[in-house]
Amino acid sequence: MNQRILGVIDDTAYKPEIEDLIVHRSLAAMPFASRYRLIDFVLSNMVNSEIESVAIFPKYNYRSLIDHIGSGKQWDLNRKKDGLFFFPSPHLHNEYDEFGSFQQFSDHIDFFLRSNQEFAVITNSYTVCNIDYKELLNCHIENGCDITEVRKDGKSLQMYMMSTKLLVDLIKNKEQYGYRTLADVIIEKQNHLTICDYHFTGYAAVIDSISGYYQHSMEMLNPIVWHEIFLKDRPILTKAKDEPPTKYGKNAVVKNSLIANGCKIDGYVENSIIFRGVHIGKDTVIKNSVIMQKSQIGDHSLLEHVISDKDVKVLHSTQINGTASFPYILRKRTIQGAMMNS
Repeated sequence: MNQRILGVIDDTAYKPEIEDLIVHRSLAAMPFASRYRLIDFVLSNMVNSEIESVAIFPKYNYRSLIDHIGSGKQWDLNRKKDGLFFFPSPHLHNEYDEFGSFQQFSDHIDFFLRSNQEFAVITNSYTVCNIDYKELLNCHIENGCDITEVRKDGKSLQMYMMSTKLLVDLIKNKEQYGYRTLADVIIEKQNHLTICDYHFTGYAAVIDSISGYYQHSMEMLNPIVWHEIFLKDRPILTKAKDEPPTKYGKNAVVKNSLIANGCKIDGYVENSIIFRGVHIGKDTVIKNSVIMQKSQIGDHSLLEHVISDKDVKVLHSTQINGTASFPYILRKRTIQGAMMNS
């Protein structure tokens, strides 16, 4: 089976709806669920489906993505034959935004021409789920489809199965057909292709907005959702970090939260997701919030409905309030003063 599927991860999309969190990173590198990046879920689905050749096509701010993925060792993709491939855009962003992912695939068409896998699965880089692409392929073949699109509750998860030959044809003839992306192919009803739906029944979240990121982050605190994503026989793999256990002060209280390693917690944390190396001061209250790596929250502070990016410093006696619908965003490496209400 592993020789039959080529993995293609489309990381060319830019989502202005989530701009505050992707100023310094691509959407694929977005931290999620206390110790993961969004790309971890996509890559893990592929390697758990015995896919041994995976290509990532990034376009924006991909330095942190390269740093996270490295050689692909954590996903057993650092191999002599096949393995992990990284194909950034050769174009300047301001000249390239209008073209779509097929143009970037075309820039690296030799990769597809050299591939010997019969089928290809093409996904976005920001859908959180645990899916078996071998089952998708079986459905695709049994139904005699040209393209099979994965959907959840009637909505596209932006995952597609097709023959590699058809993918190459669409890429080579993109201008003749008038297609910029695979979504254009699906929308066009007059292309004489047999397009089928694969109805995914597990948990799935397409994270392409601030509200979506916040909502789906909070859903990770639900044990039912957690167990649908983190399966023992289909693990979600990520870059290993050597961090000491989290240290809890004598007055620390933690309720219904995800706490990564390397933290120091002296305050009260409830319904929140705390990433690696976060320090939470004495008599500080964190509720319904996402606090990313190495942020420092001072003493006697209150943060509720907040998304704090990496390396944020919140001074002592600071109050920051958002809402569930409009969480307050603290941008990466900023310093926050006292009494910042929204």
